[in-house]
Amino acid sequence: MKKLAAALFVVALVPTLAACNTVKGVGKDVQAGGEVVEEVAKEVETEIKN
Repeated sequence: MKKLAAALFVVALVPTLAACNTVKGVGKDVQAGGEVVEEVAKEVETEIKN
């Protein structure tokens, strides 16, 4: 659960810290954040199943 909270915190900060100047840049940041959340969700799912 701590990993999920940390990942969501990072996702929330990525657009702010990156300060993208283009829509394409923002899209890349959002995609990267989504990948982090997806990975953490998989880890949590694995922990729940075990």
